[in-house]
Amino acid sequence: MIDLLRKQAESLGFIAVGFSRPEEPPHFDELVTWVSQKKHAGMSWLERHMDVRRDPEKLLKGCTTIISLAYPYPSEKPSTTDGYTVSRYAHPAKRDYHHRLKGLCRKLAEVVETASPGSRTKICIDTAPILERSIAWKAGIGFLGKNNMLILPGHGSYFYLAEILCTAATPWEPTQPMESRCGACTLCVEACPTGALEAPFSLDAGRCLSYLTVEYEGAVHADTGKRMGHCFFGCDRCQEACPFNEGKSDTEISLPSTDGFLRMEGGTFKERFGKTALSRRGLEKIQTNIRAIRKGGSGLLEM
Repeated sequence: MIDLLRKQAESLGFIAVGFSRPEEPPHFDELVTWVSQKKHAGMSWLERHMDVRRDPEKLLKGCTTIISLAYPYPSEKPSTTDGYTVSRYAHPAKRDYHHRLKGLCRKLAEVVETASPGSRTKICIDTAPILERSIAWKAGIGFLGKNNMLILPGHGSYFYLAEILCTAATPWEPTQPMESRCGACTLCVEACPTGALEAPFSLDAGRCLSYLTVEYEGAVHADTGKRMGHCFFGCDRCQEACPFNEGKSDTEISLPSTDGFLRMEGGTFKERFGKTALSRRGLEKIQTNIRAIRKGGSGLLEM
């Protein structure tokens, strides 16, 4: 079944597959400390379900194996017609990755359920209380970079993670987690425009542009706008600086102009982007982010 699962995953476009047991994940204690220090900003959901994060079997009773999967997203950065960008993962031309990956993982789950009748599976895409990067690292599919991203040698860090928990008896050989290949490099830390990446492996989410422009409920202030450059949704700066992502810096025009966004009405936005990752926070958040950049002095006039 393992060989069949790997072949099917490859045929569906996944770039890595790994296996681990549903034990307390690596770095769980570090997560608890990080949350206790309030480094998670306004993401209060990270405080909840710590018992489940510690014991993934609570997500699926009888779980024997966690299948970790990596699926690539484009290295080209989505751009507006006037040169402004959003984070690569947002992929405004395609359906939200949560839905796309769930469908692909369902096909893999069917492989498991067919090979092991009576077994059960649970698919996790980003939103479940599970330490997916630590578990994927434990499964041996990549190493943890100093920017806290999982990095796949030969590919880089531009990919989504997904997990399939299963109760099937899946014999596989344990894989040794990868040692860090960052060496003395600290380019990601140096590239962080707000100092949110305080030190290697240490993030203050409250200062992170990805948090402020996507998760944060309030408006982004002009002083933060100065640091956003031309990216108004998310931030890839620490990934772009990483040598393992070298040569992946092209942009692709797939968005209307920023003036177009500022003039856009909710119905139009929903029609065009309602099924994409941009819809998660909606048009108003995108508009306030664009205004913050303009107020920060990036050279465009305020609408």
